[in-house]
Amino acid sequence: MPLVAPFAQVIPGEIAGYRGRDARMADWEVTVVGVSTYLLRNYEAPTDPDRDWFSVYVGYYDRQTQGRTIHSPKNCLPGAGWEALASSTTDIATPRGTFTVNRYLLQNKQQQALVLYWYQGRGRIEANEYRVKWNLLRDAAVRQRTEEALVRIVVPLTGDDTGALDLATRAAAELIPALELALPRG
Repeated sequence: MPLVAPFAQVIPGEIAGYRGRDARMADWEVTVVGVSTYLLRNYEAPTDPDRDWFSVYVGYYDRQTQGRTIHSPKNCLPGAGWEALASSTTDIATPRGTFTVNRYLLQNKQQQALVLYWYQGRGRIEANEYRVKWNLLRDAAVRQRTEEALVRIVVPLTGDDTGALDLATRAAAELIPALELALPRG
């Protein structure tokens, strides 16, 4: 199932006062990840873009098959050198309702980051990876549909960054309804 609209068209260029700038993954990374299309955007604060920023990644799979499925950040981030310090979920309030997403605190050497991520597609927003796989199998068999997006927000932590969760939550609250404009209808 192709996207209804390109991500760059529906995902806001500015979120919570931060201005977005698109980035590209290397061709080999796109091949390894197996996405049909993606958006990778860094959002910078106009006052201090070197220190105050966050990133948004949306990887879309128009059709998942064996060997070409969403890679969970639970597996990919540790493979890139990040160690999980804490894992939980958090709720995101949107005009459509409240949704639960994954929340991770990660560390790589001296760097720390707060990560929110979830799966969105086929009319669902889901944090639980087991439920995502179950829905994928059921929808493939019953509806012949397997399209889905992985959505990830990364906020680097500098010192005592108590506002990181607030920023990530505000970004997620804008992303969830924006993505509904791009993703095929449930």
